[in-house]
Amino acid sequence: MTFGIKYFGYLYRLLLLFITLLSIPVFAQFTAEDYKQADSISKFNDMVYNTILGSGWIDTTHVLWYALKTKQGTEYFLADSKEKNIRKAFDHEMLSDAIKKVNGSNRVSPYTLPIRDLSFKAGLDTITFTINNINYEVDLSSYELKETSRVRQRGNRGHWGQTTDELSQSPVMSPDSLWTAFIKDYNVYIRNRQDNTEYQLSFDGAQGDTYSSFISWSPDSRYLATNKVRLHEKQFIRFIESAPSDQLQPKLHEIEYLKPGDALPIKRPSLFNVEEKLQIPLETKPFEHQYSLSNPAWWDDSRGFTFEFNERGHQTYQVVEVDAQTGNVRILIDETSPTFIDYSGKRYRHNMKNGEEIIWASERDGWNHLYLYDAKRGRVKNQITKGEWVVRGVEHVDEENRQILFRASGRNKSEDPYNIHYYRIGFNGRGLTELTPEEMNHHASFSHNHKFFLNTFSTPEYPPISVIRDGENGNIVLKLAQADISDLENEGWIAPEVFVAKGRDGKTDIWGNIYRPSNFDPEKDYPIIEYIYAGPHSSFVQKSFAPYMGAFSSLAELGFIVVQIDGMGTSNRSKTFHDVCWKNLKDAGFPDRILWIKAAAVEYPYMDTTRVGIYGASAGGQSAMGALLFHPEFYIAGVASSGCHDNRMDKIWWNEQWMGYPIGPHYQESSNVVNAHKLQGNLMLINGEIDDNVDPASTMQVAKALIEANKEFELVILPSVGHTLGGVYGERKRRDFFIRHLLKQKTPNWNSQ
Repeated sequence: MTFGIKYFGYLYRLLLLFITLLSIPVFAQFTAEDYKQADSISKFNDMVYNTILGSGWIDTTHVLWYALKTKQGTEYFLADSKEKNIRKAFDHEMLSDAIKKVNGSNRVSPYTLPIRDLSFKAGLDTITFTINNINYEVDLSSYELKETSRVRQRGNRGHWGQTTDELSQSPVMSPDSLWTAFIKDYNVYIRNRQDNTEYQLSFDGAQGDTYSSFISWSPDSRYLATNKVRLHEKQFIRFIESAPSDQLQPKLHEIEYLKPGDALPIKRPSLFNVEEKLQIPLETKPFEHQYSLSNPAWWDDSRGFTFEFNERGHQTYQVVEVDAQTGNVRILIDETSPTFIDYSGKRYRHNMKNGEEIIWASERDGWNHLYLYDAKRGRVKNQITKGEWVVRGVEHVDEENRQILFRASGRNKSEDPYNIHYYRIGFNGRGLTELTPEEMNHHASFSHNHKFFLNTFSTPEYPPISVIRDGENGNIVLKLAQADISDLENEGWIAPEVFVAKGRDGKTDIWGNIYRPSNFDPEKDYPIIEYIYAGPHSSFVQKSFAPYMGAFSSLAELGFIVVQIDGMGTSNRSKTFHDVCWKNLKDAGFPDRILWIKAAAVEYPYMDTTRVGIYGASAGGQSAMGALLFHPEFYIAGVASSGCHDNRMDKIWWNEQWMGYPIGPHYQESSNVVNAHKLQGNLMLINGEIDDNVDPASTMQVAKALIEANKEFELVILPSVGHTLGGVYGERKRRDFFIRHLLKQKTPNWNSQ
């Protein structure tokens, strides 16, 4: 009896131990093979057939050439829009044999031709293309390759942050060839080309306050104009390349680079009468508080020139006219905003009838639309486009028939408001004609006279269709290709899901995509990772078909749900939607993003909102870290690559566009450096040490702030690497990070591989 009690007591203790062991998390081991498998889905790109890889309208014809991806490889066709027929562009086998003779390679096959930059002559009997940087011409009657030239290597154009050298322009000849204008000793001179007599036209130029050599002659050669420029003190970023590939010792890099608040050059338009050899005084004081001022642009009749004035802070943008005879200065277009004018993304101007009319884009009614201006009177004749939708760009202005061909989004309320469609409309705002009615995202390219256009349309879920349409009414003339994704579907590919939920105001639709792994199991729970880029200069969620989205498709494959969202503060919706970013980049649309993810998790309970990570690069790197600082209740792990962590440390044009000028306390409020002490979640910082886009010091400054706040984080510095999401090594580190912190599993022992 006693033995039995002891025996059952022993079994009871064993049972308790077993239950205890079950309650301890079991850390599975990810292997290098798992990562390799995740990357193997890049093969999805090769499993879509009958899609157009490249195309071009041929000269002044209505014939389109296009390259079609088929199961054989790449096949080339000609589509005649007028005759409504399609034929092979050339004999693939004969061209393949001809190329083999030239480059001596047997690897060339009829459907893997190694050609690029293909073009056809108007007669369709001759083609040109490039192979290995050699340009060839081929007569299609003989298929003999004739080498015509070698591709000239483009020289180093310098860094984008380099300011203009105002004295770098060569002397400029007058339209009548009688005069040459140039800068000497910082002043404007002209030289008679018949007797070489020189005349000095300005006398107040000096070093640091020089007349610009970018001189513009009036078409009648009676006047010339340029800017007098008060130069600024140049600013630079400097960084060390620790392990250059071409030498043992480190290299110091120095790049001209202006940041918010830095002094800018000040340009003052200047006008000269060549016949009388004198300068005409101009009142330019109202335009000196400038971010930028354009070079003079003359009207065809020489009555005057215009310049565009972008006031610093981007709340005033003006088109200004200068009368050549009197020097009178008159504002033609006066664009103002209490927040910002999106000059870098939405500016459009088209002059007509020698400057009597101007087509101008503006968000003044709350949406980006086109307006017809009476330039003589400096007033709006009429609004051309109107409604709660957005003009995304102008394709063509038909001045003779007074019609505009443009692209827009958001007009069809039953579909994704970011889908681009193409339209025609009269200058008077009448006769709006939709040319692309399918509820998908459209891309178009037009023939020389815009009578026909190639139109490819798709969604993230629906594969592309390519057709040729009539440019007048949008009717389909020829159907060229409809994608075949049967192999893709047989391989287990899961399409991204377009998902929509209400934003912070409870009314506005927020759009995004959900990406699931190909081995998705709805019975499992999945951590969520957001790939963020919050702009605000555009919108960023995928809108067209793409079977493989690179890094985040492979990341999903490792056992995550990956999402991408366009929250408030991004572009291509209403002005109010966009204005959320103004002086407030830390917002990054997070109130909308969080609500969107929560709504998706209600719809799909396998999305675990207790395990949400985030990553991004550049402005997305700033936002990824900002998510942990400002929304620690939701985001628990983030990887920030190449982040501009303090907007005072990044490039002037991008940051002053959204954060404004002058530099005030709002810059600090959005700073990850200033707010580093708020970190609660798990953070990884990745940066290339020679980043010439975002100053690498920005990442080091936020790292220092974290250390001073006694915060734990990971820092990955990539030697000899520039602006990056991370590259192969950084991508591996990011995967390891999310697997450890969101899946709570072990990562491969890479050093044993």
